[in-house]
Amino acid sequence: MLPSHRSHAHVNTPIQRRWLASGDLNGFLGLVVDNLSILAFLASALTIIFKFPADVVFLRMFPGTALGVLLGNLAYTVMARRLARRTGRDDVTAMPLGLDAPTSIGMALLVLGPAFLGFKQSGMDEHAAAIATWQLGMAALVVMGVLKFVLSFFGAMVQRHVPRAGLLGSIAGIALVLMGFLPLVEILKVPVVGFAGLGVVLYALVARGRLPFGLPGVLVAFIVGALLYYVLGPLGWLGTGYHAPAAWQWRFALPLPTLQWIHGLAYTVPYLPLILPFGLLMVVGGINVTESARAAGDDYATRDILLVEALATLVAGFCGGVAQTTPYIGQPSYKAMGARSGYTLLTGVVIGLGGVLGYLSNLIELVPLSVLAPILVFVAIGITVQAFEATPMRYAAAVVFSFFPAIARMLTIKLSDPTYVSPEHFAGLFDSSAHGISELAVITVLGNGFIITAMIWASFVVALIDGRTARAAWIVLLGGVLSLFGVIHSAELAGGVYLPWLLEPASRQIVWQFAGAYLALAVVLLLLSLQGRSSARVAP
Repeated sequence: MLPSHRSHAHVNTPIQRRWLASGDLNGFLGLVVDNLSILAFLASALTIIFKFPADVVFLRMFPGTALGVLLGNLAYTVMARRLARRTGRDDVTAMPLGLDAPTSIGMALLVLGPAFLGFKQSGMDEHAAAIATWQLGMAALVVMGVLKFVLSFFGAMVQRHVPRAGLLGSIAGIALVLMGFLPLVEILKVPVVGFAGLGVVLYALVARGRLPFGLPGVLVAFIVGALLYYVLGPLGWLGTGYHAPAAWQWRFALPLPTLQWIHGLAYTVPYLPLILPFGLLMVVGGINVTESARAAGDDYATRDILLVEALATLVAGFCGGVAQTTPYIGQPSYKAMGARSGYTLLTGVVIGLGGVLGYLSNLIELVPLSVLAPILVFVAIGITVQAFEATPMRYAAAVVFSFFPAIARMLTIKLSDPTYVSPEHFAGLFDSSAHGISELAVITVLGNGFIITAMIWASFVVALIDGRTARAAWIVLLGGVLSLFGVIHSAELAGGVYLPWLLEPASRQIVWQFAGAYLALAVVLLLLSLQGRSSARVAP
């Protein structure tokens, strides 16, 4: 067990500290592959699923995004060396930082991709739509960065008022259906490749099986999947699942500050119910990972960790980035493998220079989605499991209840895919109603603003479990107010916010029905709270 404290006699003792320890190589491989897989899925989702122009992704989005990873990791490296110098210890492990998987995938599938299709449907040509989408992504990152910067000073207050079941349940819902199910579909599109890689990931990272030479499981899964793809593919054994790799090309682009994000601010309004929770989740996540590192023996200041994360996100947004950074939960795992501060330095330099020089884009084009997807499925499993492990068992029902809005959002993504159904046909189904609100409209409205919905649903169930029925009623009433303005349960297909009295009659009717439902439930709960806690609790 690693010691968490040293005697005062050792504080400020001059000891020789190497920039690279023996465990830094394994730490570097794990952290760089994590970041590479997220960048690859972001690029693949945009270019393959939404037919987004690759040059805009690689020359405009990637450099700024990679810069955020570089700056954040450099700052965490300096913080680790300062902590080691201050405590006189040589076993301090830097906080790992990288792109946040759930929100990066959420940005691709829920914000950037749909926005690109919407801009094209409005009459923009492909290039103009891509630039507008990039501006939206930059502005979204700046909004999240500002929110994280402000909340970094009030992190403890956020934790007190939003129960852990609501925070972890909402992000677990994203993980389960967006990071887990959708990549699983990609795996089974080329099952010979994807299933083998998934098996390696489950063996090494879930079952904790030992791999030859102690190699990281993620790296071995990459190698196995790539070998199967590039050996069996040219032989025709993968059917239509194989595509020859694009020619190697250098894409040089400096991540220079730009004011393009200002043009995207107006575009962010319909997506604020997604963007703001993305930022909130990272603040709470940053607090949790700092506590995790403290338990492992490295006492970092929570506010410093959060500020670095917020500033890295802001700089990335100012320079063209579209995905936010976050400290990773696995700091104790990197510590256990012997990593110190060199692995974050190496990761920042490799990812940062890769975004500038363009070799990241070439690596990503060489790695198909079926090879990347198993890693994302594992991350989804880990996040979902954590939601239950880090939450008291009595709140398990609240966590499960918070999954339903995310499932609805995933169904909406597929049901509204223009590949299968025209936007006009989808809108017609949305407006049709035989008895009550149509089924498709219910799924769409439930999925709009699903992260905040999940927080509210889990929070009011937690309050009920704790016997605080009146508090549950006020949480439900808050949900009703948010539903009136489209923050949750938006009656617009795109999920935008609005003033309800300006809507079309059919949409306005849906708004009143959902707001009325929350009001009715709040009244019922307030009446039940009058019984008192003791009489309200009966044996099942």
